Amino acid sequence: MKKMVKRVGGLLLLPALLAGCAGLNQEGTGETASAVQEPPAIAAQVKNPAAQITEPKQETEKEAKPAQTEVPKGDWVAYKGPVEHIFFHPLIAYPELAFDNDSMTKGYDDWFVTVKEFDHILEDLYKNQYVLISMDQLYEQKTVNGKKELVKKPLMLPKNKKPLVLSVDDMNYYDYMLQNGNVYKLILDEKGRVATYSLTPKGEKRIAYDNEIVPILDTFVSEHPDFSIDGAKGTIALTGYQGVLGYRTNELTSPAYQTEKADAIKVINRMKETGWSFASHGYGHRDAHKISYKSLVEDTERWKKEVEPLVGDTPIYIYPYGSRVDTDSDKYKYLVKAGFPVLCGVGPQPYLKYKSDSIMMDRRHIDGIALKTQGDKLKDLFDSKEVIDSVRPKGN
Repeated sequence: MKKMVKRVGGLLLLPALLAGCAGLNQEGTGETASAVQEPPAIAAQVKNPAAQITEPKQETEKEAKPAQTEVPKGDWVAYKGPVEHIFFHPLIAYPELAFDNDSMTKGYDDWFVTVKEFDHILEDLYKNQYVLISMDQLYEQKTVNGKKELVKKPLMLPKNKKPLVLSVDDMNYYDYMLQNGNVYKLILDEKGRVATYSLTPKGEKRIAYDNEIVPILDTFVSEHPDFSIDGAKGTIALTGYQGVLGYRTNELTSPAYQTEKADAIKVINRMKETGWSFASHGYGHRDAHKISYKSLVEDTERWKKEVEPLVGDTPIYIYPYGSRVDTDSDKYKYLVKAGFPVLCGVGPQPYLKYKSDSIMMDRRHIDGIALKTQGDKLKDLFDSKEVIDSVRPKGN
């Protein structure tokens, strides 16, 4: 496949589709970078139709209920075992667009999951006694003699429950996603609930609660409050070069910029109120291990300039491609000093390491590749054979 390289806002961005998990640290404990390839934050530029249309009439066939996230205290115990952290990309809402045998089909088959698969995974996680926690339930920051320190926080859980951190990468709704089966944006309905906006394959405008991770999980936790500790949902890892959550907040000179920014902030604030948090995924989705120190600084500063004002301060940096930098390298020290003491890579098993000033945590990628080839490693979480959607292309 020919590589497509695009330069946007002075940033050299990555090929439209990347292949394989070569270089993934199979031990999950290495100190050098190990990259897992995930869907890139760039593909062929298309005009953003979501910015050109009026909101449709709201669907009422399946509405998300208001969040009720209290967990009965019962007999809580100090948890001492491993902490699972799994991550997804935005869901395939319209498989007929994702799996239409074009040049993007294999990438979608490799790196995304369908709505049906995600729903099944949630049910299995709940059945297998997992419970959602936020990353800040794992640590606390203290100042000792004028120096910031990060210390492990005791994790108290209901008896027999196992902790689960969930994150979602690239919920920016890049231009390529708008024509390949993802929704267009997250919005608020008239009751203040998070919903999705999209065009169906027939070109019909749709507002829904059942075709993306955020509203699906909001509804699931509302119906199963014991699936969440203190209302925790998940962490959304955002880039910035094509805006956030479907709003083109990167177009600073656009006449629509102020409106796009204001609408994005409304959704973000509501998500934060209902148990979601945010992380930096780099501004341009650049490989932190491969790029120069100067480029990492420039990329991070641009994220802090354009995205941080929208999502607020966050201590979490989720490495693009899972490609972490060497521990105690200048890049690592820079990211911690820049305000990101929680750094997340990718690995095949739970990994959580505490340093005096930072945390390193690995995440497991849940996608087509994992469902097809890593079922034995995922069996404690869910049954991948039962999860796989029959709509997926055969033979990939």
